[in-house]
Amino acid sequence: MSKSRQRMDGARNKGRRSKPKREPRGESDGPPPAPPSSPSSPKEKLLDAAERLLIEVGYSAITTRLVGKAAGINSGLVHYHYGSMEELFLAVLERFTARLIVRQRAMYSANTTFLAKWRKAMGFLEEDLASGYPKIWLELQAMAWNRPAMRTRLAAVHNEWITVLTEAFGPAMKHYGILQGPLTVEAMVALVATFNEGIMIERLMDVDRGHDALLRSIDRWLAALEAKSK
Repeated sequence: MSKSRQRMDGARNKGRRSKPKREPRGESDGPPPAPPSSPSSPKEKLLDAAERLLIEVGYSAITTRLVGKAAGINSGLVHYHYGSMEELFLAVLERFTARLIVRQRAMYSANTTFLAKWRKAMGFLEEDLASGYPKIWLELQAMAWNRPAMRTRLAAVHNEWITVLTEAFGPAMKHYGILQGPLTVEAMVALVATFNEGIMIERLMDVDRGHDALLRSIDRWLAALEAKSK
């Protein structure tokens, strides 16, 4: 074979090798796949898909095939990247939590009154409900009741929120002169964290009786403390 023919064959082979391989698609059932033009990595696509599915159908209805279909990639990549569905779900929650904690820390670090920050935080309750975060958080709590390893990871997420609240409430209670009151900082943080979760549970059940009255009462109390501190 002549050298020129070899170069022509090599060029054709190189062109064929340069074509990207297409990954196998999942089954046709379930939600439509993500747009193929998405620039995110397979791991991010799986997280995005699992996040949507946890909000839309809940963990008990989710399979690897459904996640793969929603992500638009091979369902086998779920176990390749995450090892298990539980690990994928936990990664979804941890990623979502990290985004919200960045937001929350920025809000609490603002140069304004604690009353203004509290009102902003109560507005975030509505935003978070709309985003689906409480549903994911509570879905995984229920899932973890019979999975001790999951409970450890969820406790770590809970502790992140407690740390954010403690950092914000300690200085605020000192400023308002209530550090020596009936509730310590730890007790106040536990009270707020518990009532926040209670509100989220009831709102997901379409129950809101007494919520506005409770929030208005807390707002009036904080407003009185703010006025007294000036």
